Amino acid sequence: MRRAVLPLAEPAAASRDAQGRAITYLRISVTDRCNYRCLYCMPEEGLDWLPKSQILSYEEIAEIVRQLAPAGIRRLRITGGEPTIRPDLEILIRYLKEIPGIEDVALSTNGVKLVERSRPYAEAGLDRVNMSADSLRQDRIVAIARRDLGFDPVRALRAAQDAGLEPVKVNVVVMRGINDDEVEDFARLTLEHPWHVRFIELMPVGDMATLTWDHVLPSSEVLERCETALGGLDAADEQPLGNGPAVYYRGPWARGTIGVITPMTHTYCGDCNRVRLTADGRLRTCLFGTHEVSFRDPLRRGEPILPIFHGALAAKPPEHHLLQMDAGGLKALSQVGG
Repeated sequence: MRRAVLPLAEPAAASRDAQGRAITYLRISVTDRCNYRCLYCMPEEGLDWLPKSQILSYEEIAEIVRQLAPAGIRRLRITGGEPTIRPDLEILIRYLKEIPGIEDVALSTNGVKLVERSRPYAEAGLDRVNMSADSLRQDRIVAIARRDLGFDPVRALRAAQDAGLEPVKVNVVVMRGINDDEVEDFARLTLEHPWHVRFIELMPVGDMATLTWDHVLPSSEVLERCETALGGLDAADEQPLGNGPAVYYRGPWARGTIGVITPMTHTYCGDCNRVRLTADGRLRTCLFGTHEVSFRDPLRRGEPILPIFHGALAAKPPEHHLLQMDAGGLKALSQVGG
């Protein structure tokens, strides 16, 4: 099985951090709330939600992006919490698509509202979607999400595809002894559908009371299982459009691809091209780091944020310390949208 990592193109005007990494990608959390309580993401009882007055408005988010676009931000991803529970998300999508220099606006979602919202989002200008689905079995979806919302992941993925939100990607957090027996079932989805199934190694963040290192399944084992299920596996000739660190493979005659994201066994910090904007307007320069600066307060005072952005990039850490069990103070991945 050949292994290949395809480089991402860098815009000429990209700002660089102290390590020389071009920062072209901004993940935007629009809410800290979620309609699920997934085992690896949020405590079952939830968190103390941010007051509405602290949450950035759509106009404020758009203004931040307008100021960052000339500094090389080209690709955006709307996240949460669960972003689709924030009303009128189409308004923000339209705002972002109108900003000069922005090339791609994507959405990460648990998929619960995709059947009803895929087409309106596409009509507003959304380019593509990543959907989380940790099981194809209804009983197990409920057990992992700790909520029963009647979610059908295959139906949701078809809705996104029918609306033209492609490439459609499926994110699966693999947990040994919990859902790893479905790796082959997810892999087989790529035989019939042009979907890109990405298996993510479990990260020790959030409510880990029921999850331990024993639940971490290395991506090498996932790929071995996929290779057996598909009758072979080879490096994908082309990488699906995106901003992330996944490495892609394709089974013989498969329409879609298999991807692996490996924060625990093969870190990819050296190629990090992203920063994150929290729902309350803090720029977080590393998912599992402690360094962050406020955009919201200067913005509301009418001050420019570009100097703050450049200062933040200068302090972006070389790598995370997740392997040392340091998650940067995060109580839950839902706080920053992953």
